[in-house]
Amino acid sequence: MADLQKENLDKLVRPILRNLNSKSEDMEASAVMSRDGLSIASVLGEGVDPDRLGAMCAALLGLADRTADELERGDLKLVLLHGSKGVLLLVHVGTTHVLALAAKPKINLGMVLLEAKKTAEMLASTLNV
Repeated sequence: MADLQKENLDKLVRPILRNLNSKSEDMEASAVMSRDGLSIASVLGEGVDPDRLGAMCAALLGLADRTADELERGDLKLVLLHGSKGVLLLVHVGTTHVLALAAKPKINLGMVLLEAKKTAEMLASTLNV
């Protein structure tokens, strides 16, 4: 039963992720996972394990949430990692899920933030979270 539910969620979510990735040739990959790191759906590059990515993103979010609390920054909305080979953006989807988006370093960050926010809202509606 759980496999059927995951398959149905994948069919609903993957087209939304494909649409996000198509917004710019600089967007490389995207994924949706639960806050505890379980992969829901993904459109990733060759050799990227969605389960491993989910676990790493969950760990990052856990630390970021605690840091935001410690520094009294309010509810965490997103995490941005900016490295020499690109960016990773983690955005809350409701209270139970997360959107991860990887892009090339030359991408327009404003556009990425805008598209990620729109996509997170669409995913929250789709997932009813």
